[in-house]
Amino acid sequence: MDIHAFTYIVPDYDAGIDFFCKVLGFDLVADIDQGRKRWVEVRGPDAETSIVLARADGPVQEAAIGNQGAGRVWLFLGTNDFARDYDHLRAHGIRFEEAPRHEPYGTVAVFVDPFGSRWDLIQRT
Repeated sequence: MDIHAFTYIVPDYDAGIDFFCKVLGFDLVADIDQGRKRWVEVRGPDAETSIVLARADGPVQEAAIGNQGAGRVWLFLGTNDFARDYDHLRAHGIRFEEAPRHEPYGTVAVFVDPFGSRWDLIQRT
């Protein structure tokens, strides 16, 4: 077994697509109108696991936006060229919480996406 997909709650489908596809360079795998909602699925170019973007529906889900990891880094964006992708994200207005640091496992820096979730940009050693 493996994880086929997981849900990421966003305030708006199109804002989610813009971030994941235009900023991160993910592929839009599906965008299917289901009437009241849409099935929106994105995936990194070489990834097998998809992210299903779900528009928040109601106050409980709205409160979860930006806190899906309970304040922790919970998403890890891998790169094979840290400097290139760090500069790319900054050029797109992504805020980093720290300067890049070198750890035994790789080069890493924490950033916050447009929805408030914390990520690691990481190039493994």
